[in-house]
Amino acid sequence: MRASQDPAGFFLSLKRAIMVIERVKVGKSKMNCTIRNMIKSDIESLSHGFMNQGWPGREEILARYFLEQESGEREVLVAEIDGAVAGYVTILPSAKHGPFAEVYPELSDFNVFEPFRNQGIGNQLLEEAEKRVKFVSSKVTLGVGLHLGYGPAQRLYIRRGYIPDGTGVWYRNQPLEMNATSQNNDDLVLYLVKEFG
Repeated sequence: MRASQDPAGFFLSLKRAIMVIERVKVGKSKMNCTIRNMIKSDIESLSHGFMNQGWPGREEILARYFLEQESGEREVLVAEIDGAVAGYVTILPSAKHGPFAEVYPELSDFNVFEPFRNQGIGNQLLEEAEKRVKFVSSKVTLGVGLHLGYGPAQRLYIRRGYIPDGTGVWYRNQPLEMNATSQNNDDLVLYLVKEFG
């Protein structure tokens, strides 16, 4: 049975399999980084993380993520450094868009806040997310934007073994035809896949 056929069971099996929160040493600064599931108070803390770097708050989206986590539709992993939220990534039991929609799990909405970048936190978030996906799937997918703002994430994904899926660039959830016009914004993405060996 594919994970997409039983989304609630997907996360129940993950929670049974992973009962211990991992503590890891991160980067040269030797800060304690805890990767844990999202709790309700993270909604406000994460939203403030975006606002502190000059972006709009995301309380509505984060509240939806929390409710989806509670219902088993999504898992949200949060990185915490010495009591401060540093970033997060979400896991969908099956991709909602792109070439792997309803087929394989997808990592979605991966963010590390600016004060915590270049310390290995993003790598630790992805490591934990991949560990959890491995319990239910042989592959994990994600979509990454193509503009400069996604540069560090693109490099991290390639270093971690993600490769393009071969369907080319997608725009607004559709494959972009040759010579088609698009804007280089968050809607222009390349889908990547990682196979667990």
